[in-house]
Amino acid sequence: MSGLNLNSPEPAIATGGNPEGAIGLHGVIQLDGFRRLWIGQIFSQLADKFYIVLMVYLIAQYWVSGTPQSNDALAGVAAVIRMDLETRAQMITLLATGIYVANTIPAMVLGTLAGVWADRWPKRRVMVASNGLRALLLLFAPLCLLPGPYLMGLSWGYWALLLMTFLESILTQFFAPAEQATIPLLVPKKHLLAANSLYQATSMGATIVGFALGDPILRLLSRIFQNVGISGGEFLLLPLCYSFAAISISTIKLIERPRSPRKTKVLDEVGEGIQILKDKRTVRSAMVHLVLLYSLLAALYVLAISLASLIPGLGPTQFGTLLAISGIGIAFGALVVAQIGHGFSRRRLSATGLGTITCSLVLLGHLKGSLSLTLLLCGVLGIGAAFVAIPAQTTIQEDTPETKRGKVFGLQNNLVNIALSLPLVLAGALVSKYGLVPVLWLLASLALIAALFERPWERC
Repeated sequence: MSGLNLNSPEPAIATGGNPEGAIGLHGVIQLDGFRRLWIGQIFSQLADKFYIVLMVYLIAQYWVSGTPQSNDALAGVAAVIRMDLETRAQMITLLATGIYVANTIPAMVLGTLAGVWADRWPKRRVMVASNGLRALLLLFAPLCLLPGPYLMGLSWGYWALLLMTFLESILTQFFAPAEQATIPLLVPKKHLLAANSLYQATSMGATIVGFALGDPILRLLSRIFQNVGISGGEFLLLPLCYSFAAISISTIKLIERPRSPRKTKVLDEVGEGIQILKDKRTVRSAMVHLVLLYSLLAALYVLAISLASLIPGLGPTQFGTLLAISGIGIAFGALVVAQIGHGFSRRRLSATGLGTITCSLVLLGHLKGSLSLTLLLCGVLGIGAAFVAIPAQTTIQEDTPETKRGKVFGLQNNLVNIALSLPLVLAGALVSKYGLVPVLWLLASLALIAALFERPWERC
């Protein structure tokens, strides 16, 4: 990474692939540049999920290895967020919450600013640098296990992990808008819907695989290296994933328009991204759909606990099963959109998705307590989410000028991360006060209003 210069121009090399090929997944995978970007996305997405699993694994192994001891400082923090600290699991949850917060703050604050620099710098080199620096950063993770001073009853290593998580999240904020802005440069317009569908499907697949298999893979690596007399094998997984992502993306042949030196202030360029939303109704509408969708999904994370508690044989601790089924539904819906979505207008796809979400939420309220029907409805809701997210993402890519895409996608990341955070608090408070069914009806009403705004009954 030492020889990398983000400001030097991209080489003007023709992109590969056959834009006249077949429509759908087969056609988009044939595009050489996109295929390399997609492979990089898979490794990067897996690494992001494995990162959270690794942090929880380290907390459980090194900082909460036995029965939690009395810690007045942490007890005070737990009291503020209304959490008990009587069991080992509760202690792990509290410390893991610190990791989540450190990971979330940059995502909520820096997305738009990172998007500005994604437009100023060559996008391929931004993505390679982001993955390479994250791989390098994580090589220092084993040092956090060394003995040292304590703060608030915890070793310095835990606080070092919080700082590492914060820096890792900052680098991710640069990667995300550059990645999204690169897709339209590699993919002809007629393949964009399929490309975004494939991205959505693999993103959900990485989420399910990363969280489901992360812990067994880490333990397996640790055991394999211990058998040959080397400790710390679990620390190799993340640097390897980020390195593979960087290598795959570095081989992309990408053409970008030459950039003249920018004298505009960064905050003025942030305003340019906001101006795109004001000027282009299609981009603004698509952004609203994404924010609404992720707000609904975030609320569902909370509601899933109440739904699972009403199902005999499942219980509140198994709420992840419902979320996993929703994720499978999103992946399946993405594949459907990839294959047949080009035959329908974006407006009708969005309206169909929002209508599907509306029906699913209403029926979840009426049919609560039934395991099979709840699982089915969660899957159907996921399919509806894919029908909303993919056309919206594709519209933003198509209708945003190339030189402004990083800014717009950075702004999108800001709004989406806020949409994923606030409902987590609001939904829990509303459920506690009004109950599960009224909250489900409220969410269904929002989805229905958004569907009606699309006016699907009109000819497109």
